[in-house]
Amino acid sequence: MKQEKLLMRWLAVAAFAASGLVLAGCASTSGTITTMHSMMAMDPMKSEHVSIDRFSSAAGHLQMRDSMNHLPGPNQLVDFDVPPFVTTGLGPHGEVVMYYNFDIQSTTPAPIYVLYRTGEMTPVEGQLNIVDVIPGEPGYSDFWQVNKVTVPANYTANTIGSLQAIKDAGYLITQTKVLVNCPIVPDGSKAAHRLSGSDTGLHMGWYRNKIVSYFTFRESPLMTTDNGKVPVSPIYVAFNKNPGVPNGGPVSGFKMVMGSMQTHNVVSTLPGDMDYSPLWLVNPYDTMDFDKVMDLTTAMHSMVVAKNVATVNCPIYSIQTMEMSK
Repeated sequence: MKQEKLLMRWLAVAAFAASGLVLAGCASTSGTITTMHSMMAMDPMKSEHVSIDRFSSAAGHLQMRDSMNHLPGPNQLVDFDVPPFVTTGLGPHGEVVMYYNFDIQSTTPAPIYVLYRTGEMTPVEGQLNIVDVIPGEPGYSDFWQVNKVTVPANYTANTIGSLQAIKDAGYLITQTKVLVNCPIVPDGSKAAHRLSGSDTGLHMGWYRNKIVSYFTFRESPLMTTDNGKVPVSPIYVAFNKNPGVPNGGPVSGFKMVMGSMQTHNVVSTLPGDMDYSPLWLVNPYDTMDFDKVMDLTTAMHSMVVAKNVATVNCPIYSIQTMEMSK
């Protein structure tokens, strides 16, 4: 009987010890997975790319794919150096300017997350920036508001590749007023021109642990307005047919000088001006005034047929005086 009681006590102790070992094992395994996950860097060159479509019904506005325009399909590279993505217009003093057209964009920027190690003033070397929206998703914008993410001093680049991972890690996020113009595009796309010889290559970023490609335009520094919006600058444009008439407005195309690609679209500011912004506030003027409009003064004296109809991302990449362009 005594031996039976000892056996029962030993079994109870063994069972308790075993249950503790199981619990400890679960905690240890969970902790190990979390630690390994937090220390495991991803290789951008071996990671999956996100499929991007800027011309779908969800993403496109003026540039929406249909059976007539044959705009590239999902994830097909885009050559932005050909019409309808490039336009030749006029500057405020009659300069000939060339600019890209990245379609209508919201004045509300999307957040982009840039990682900094504790105590350091420059981003983590090799770490890709992180976004959480792509073209076609609610809240997407080519204009990104920089959010500084503070990570530990021993952080390994590309350990984090998503906003969710930033939140899960509890890293401090500090919103800045700095804006960057970085249109997300299908991998392999090109836009070969920049003002002042800036970098024309594609850059990689993270989107939910997958890779996105984007251009960067730095022709002029950008900051959010006091109410957190992307600043805008007016542009005066003439279409082949005025808005409001059958097949008028954007579908009719910009009016051009006979035998050339020169429009009389007039931008009100240039890179370097205090109030320059590549997000243009579009004001169509009467096509009958086309020949009279040669600069900002004549544009402002034209018959404007509609005001502030859209905000379009059009970074300038070339500026020439009229004498140079002849």
